[in-house]
Amino acid sequence: MNVDGVIDIFRRVLETTEVHADSDFFELGGDSLLATRILSGVARATGVELSFDDFLLAPTPDALAKRLGSLVA
Repeated sequence: MNVDGVIDIFRRVLETTEVHADSDFFELGGDSLLATRILSGVARATGVELSFDDFLLAPTPDALAKRLGSLVA
């Protein structure tokens, strides 16, 4: 999944268009419950299940897309 796909998931879950590649999920008002929705959306789209710890280490769309790329490659 590329960064644009992750941005789309962030926007849908956070219900805002104000998400960019370097937007921090938690600074946008995200919480642990919404983070699980992000992880679920990523898993549905890619078949890759990330942990909450993965998300904490990569809380921006760009970082999360890179994390996904490293696991799929």
